[in-house]
This record gives sequence, C-alpha cells and structure tokens, in this order.
Amino acid sequence: MDRSVRAHPRGDRDECRDPDPAVTRGALLVAGTTSDAGKSVLVAGLCRLLVRRGIRVAPFKAQNMSNNSVVTLDGGEIGRAQALQAAACGLEPSVRFNPILLKPGSDRSSQLMVRGKATGVVRAGDYIRHRDELREIVAAELASLRAEYDVVICEGAGSPAEINLRATDLANMGLARTADLPVIVVGDIDRGGVLAHLFGTLAVLEPEDQALIAGFVINKFRGDVGLLSPGLVQLQELTGRPTLGVIPFAEGLWIDAEDSLGTVADAPVGRPGPALGSEWLSVAAIRLPRVSNATDVEALACEPGVSVRWVTEPSRLAGADLVVVPGSKATVSDLEWLRRSGIADALERRAAACGAILGICGGYQMLGRTIVDDVESGGGEVAGLGLLDLDIEFAPDKILRQVNGTAAGLPVHGYEIHHGRVVRTGDPALLDTADGSPEGSVRGSVTGTHWHGLLESDGYRRALLADVAQQSGRTGFLVSQEVSVAAVRDEQLELLADLVEQNLDLDQVMALIDNGAPQGLATLRTIRA
Repeated sequence: MDRSVRAHPRGDRDECRDPDPAVTRGALLVAGTTSDAGKSVLVAGLCRLLVRRGIRVAPFKAQNMSNNSVVTLDGGEIGRAQALQAAACGLEPSVRFNPILLKPGSDRSSQLMVRGKATGVVRAGDYIRHRDELREIVAAELASLRAEYDVVICEGAGSPAEINLRATDLANMGLARTADLPVIVVGDIDRGGVLAHLFGTLAVLEPEDQALIAGFVINKFRGDVGLLSPGLVQLQELTGRPTLGVIPFAEGLWIDAEDSLGTVADAPVGRPGPALGSEWLSVAAIRLPRVSNATDVEALACEPGVSVRWVTEPSRLAGADLVVVPGSKATVSDLEWLRRSGIADALERRAAACGAILGICGGYQMLGRTIVDDVESGGGEVAGLGLLDLDIEFAPDKILRQVNGTAAGLPVHGYEIHHGRVVRTGDPALLDTADGSPEGSVRGSVTGTHWHGLLESDGYRRALLADVAQQSGRTGFLVSQEVSVAAVRDEQLELLADLVEQNLDLDQVMALIDNGAPQGLATLRTIRA
C-alpha cells in the first residue's frame, strides 16, 4: 500500500468516502497472552498515533465480553474500550466498531448484543449454535470498515491460546484467518513469565494460525531493558518472530479500564492529585459481584484530594464521606449479595445518620422499595433497601440512549442502559432531562439516577463534591474548578500515543499493516493427540 495515498491532513479525516468492497486496505490484529495484557491500550495508542500522522483509522473488536459499555449516537451498545479507541481516532462511538458484545449475567450465561441491540441470553455451552451467523456479521462489518478507512486496528478478546474455544472464536485467530490479518501478541510482564506466555501462546496454535503471528510486544516493563534483551533474542531464535517493542509501565494510565480485573476490592481507583486544601474526601464504591459500568466512579478519582476505593465488606463504609452503589448486570442477585455481606445494613445505618449515598442504574434500583423483575432474574417482586421511595419494574426492551439535561441549574449529560423502569416515585427528582421530564431521586442524603456518565459533567461533579464535603464537615476540602474529565481522557490517549511512538518499531508495524504477515514464518512443533 502506498502510504502517501493513505495519508490525509488531520482536519480531513472525517470526510465521507463511499465504501468499495473490492478495495482492501491495511489492517492489523492485536492479540494478548491473557485478559488485561494491554490489548485495549495498545490499540488506542496506535490509533491516536496514526491519526497524528494524518491517517484515517478505525478501531474494531469483533466480539467483546464486558459489562462496561457505552451507548452510541444511534442507540446501540458497545464495549467501553472501543468507545475510547474511537475517541483516539477522532470518531464517535459506533456499533460498527464492536458488532458483538456479551454481557455476563452469571458465570454461565450472558446477554448477547448484536450490532448494539439485545437479542437474547446465551449459555456458554450453546454459543456454538450462533457461530456461523455471528461470523458473517463480523466479517461484513470489518470488510466495510476496511473499505472506508485507511487502516483498521483490531483488538482480540482474551487470548488466542484458549484453544478450547477455537471452534467459536470470532475475535482472535478466527478473525485473523477469515480476513487474512497479521497478528501481534502483547504480554504483560508485570504478571511474570511473559516470555513463556508469548512462546506458549504461539506454540499451542494450529500451524495455519501460527503463520499469521508476526511478532510480540511486551507491556508494563519496569527497569533496565538491557536485562531483558537476551531473553528477547532467545525468544526470536525459538520462534522466528521479533519482539516489536517493550512498552514501559506508566502510572498515569488508568481511566476507562474495561476489564473486571481493574475493579479489585480495596484497590484505589486512579492516581488522585494532592488535595488543594487541608482535607481529603473519601469515596467507597461497592464492588458488586456483577458490577457494570464500573468506570462511572473514575470521574471522581480525577479530582485532586478525592480518594476512591472499591469495597466488598461493611467496615469499609464507616469512614467514607460518600458511598457509591454502582450499576449491575444482575440487580436482584447483587441486591441479595448486599444483604448477605452485611453491606445493606451498613447502608441503612448510614442513611439514618445522614451519610451521603449515590446509587447509579442498578444501584439506584436497589435503593428503592420494590423491584419487579421477570426479565433479568425471573425473580418476580423483591423488596429493595427502602432508602428511596421508588418502585421499579423490569421490561423486556432495554432502554439505550444518550441523554442531556440540567441538575441544580447546571448542564449534565450521560447515557442510559437498563431494563428497569420507574413506575412510581414519591421523592423529588435529581435532575430534569432535556425534554423536561424528571429523572432520578433525592431523599435526604440519599440520591440516585439511571444515568451513567453523569459524574463526567464537570460542573455537577464539583457541586456534588462540595455538598458531600459540607455534609461530612470537611471544611478543609477544596473543590478544583479546573478538572475536565474529557481533557484527562485525551491526555491519557496522547500519553499512549507517545509510549507507542517511542517504544514500538513502527517501521515493522507499518509494514505488517501494509503487507500482512511475512511469508514462511516458522511453525513450532506441537504435541497433538
């Protein structure tokens, strides 16, 4: 491919171009040795770097499994990582970038989203029945993107080494084989054993899959890369494939973490800056078993002097200035867990003592009086915590929409992803939507809303933190008037692009994008029954 033909001035990258199915443009698949190895951030960094160079690029993840999602402009639902990657490309989120999304509701079943819309619930054992239909959808979406954009950077799912799932694989080597994509495999050295992970990932694959693995990338490296170099030389001797880059660990990267591994109990969220005043605010976010859109609380962690932690037991609520009950993909089940864990009792005591509580989506529903759910759990009517005067009923159709409005005279925005509807409320509304209808609830120190992303509204977030500080008597806490969550996100994308530019062999990567995997790559001997 002639890169001079592909390159466009940065300001022209959103021009429309009629797709030509006969034209196949450059593409690359980034796979990983494990979940959370660094696939999402490497794709985002590559996308932003290519945009910097005037190349029109789009992200693509054929199939994702995550309860962290966003709503597209056309009312579809995609994984949050693909929304971040779209932002890296200067594009609005689109269902084209993530046509298949699985949202786990239990250990054995997931809601299946196809092109952004829920089509039913599938169990792990019967997913193979959907394989052919979904494969056609994935292939068509990728072909369309490749015809329209100069480059498509694809992200794998989990690991291609999950050979027990190879028959239903749509996102790793199944996609690479279908679309003849060159593949680079990224491994997280922070976990240890990364050279074995990289070698083993290649070794267990079928020879036809191995032929598309063109190189490796090591992520989160700390220390002297010279100490690692002999291992990289041996890895190339063993596999015939180069290591295309060693990406250093960067503490500043944390926002929009999609994987559930990012929501570890008692772990801090983000890297908050020093307090502007003499006191900090403490936020306890309840780590529900089926937490969804956990990234809602990251906006709070962007604020200087605000410490946010995930918690799973009641004692952790005692010293918090604000407790957040986040969204859930299994509202009734997670409500039962709140009761079993003792956190429900701690929330009731907190409300009685006028401690601040914020419920978001499923968390909001749990704070009400009753939940009627014949859709998600099939549990019928169950009692909520009763901290809000609110009744919820689940409907088969999921509400998916971006929303705008005002709260306390301040502009707010967000998005909704839920089956539950408010059928009765006796509390004042938290905000007014753009069409004038009320949304959310306020009852003393307890508030709730169905809106995800509300805390990214900078003015509203500042007002909330000021109220929490006043309720808690934190007179020494000062709210920043400068933090912009959108700016923080963009700064992290720029940091990712810098890391890729400085630590990846871009000539080799661009050669793969332009020309595909080299011919004649060595096939490792494997032991097969």
